[in-house]
Amino acid sequence: MEDDGLTVLQPAGWKKPKGYANGMMGRGRLVLTGGLIGWDETETVADGFVPQVEQTLKNVLAVIAEAGGGPEHIARLTWYVKSIATYRASLAELGGVYRRVIGRHYPAMALVEVSDLVEPGALVEIEATAILPD
Repeated sequence: MEDDGLTVLQPAGWKKPKGYANGMMGRGRLVLTGGLIGWDETETVADGFVPQVEQTLKNVLAVIAEAGGGPEHIARLTWYVKSIATYRASLAELGGVYRRVIGRHYPAMALVEVSDLVEPGALVEIEATAILPD
């Protein structure tokens, strides 16, 4: 299945994942973000896990927009969270936030619990890889 220049990789017989893709393929210009967190342009960290996720996703889009891309160009997201339990407890709310910011584009994703993040107060950090058409 092709999505704005990206192809979702779904092996035959595998159950279709919900909210992410097993793999993505594309050709074009790569955009790699650093680990972005849920703070605004003044480096004020949002209060709480879900608000931080929302701001982090907006920050990911802001960096990709600098290269002329949009959410449809995101091929991969890697999430680092301080608490898997908090993530799991927030799934219903996170789905709405994700769709409001990114839409219904679901790239390859990984989510890892970490003991800490560099910035004090950060609860989530997300790295993105986008592929923009040539």
